[in-house]
Amino acid sequence: MGAHAAPARHRRPRSRPRTGRGAVRRTTLSWAIPAALGAVYALYAGFLDRGASPTNWGDVVFGLISGLVFGALCYGLGRVQRRLPREVRGAAYGALGGIAIGFLHNVSGASVLSSSVIGLLVGAGIGASAFYLFYTHE
Repeated sequence: MGAHAAPARHRRPRSRPRTGRGAVRRTTLSWAIPAALGAVYALYAGFLDRGASPTNWGDVVFGLISGLVFGALCYGLGRVQRRLPREVRGAAYGALGGIAIGFLHNVSGASVLSSSVIGLLVGAGIGASAFYLFYTHE
């Protein structure tokens, strides 16, 4: 007869280090990862908007605005993710990823229907993966 498995250990959330009058200290990764993702997104959006023509200032501005918006949304989701239940958190990551990929697919010149389908599929995959990750690691 086999032995019973040991009960799973539940991780307790760490207390956040405080500096000053109860302020939460910001780590470098809390802004560095969204900044890096926004920079990559900006370069790719500007590249897709350019197409086969030479680069002009309109493509650069379009890429910068797209990257800033995406980076700000990533930062905002990262700031509130601990307050959300794991189902809503997975759906939020899925929505952010699906909208971002659908937008890039539309910028490349594809139809709105094709971009919507690609965005929904990618968003469903990211949402399911994020939910699985959160469910198994909490």
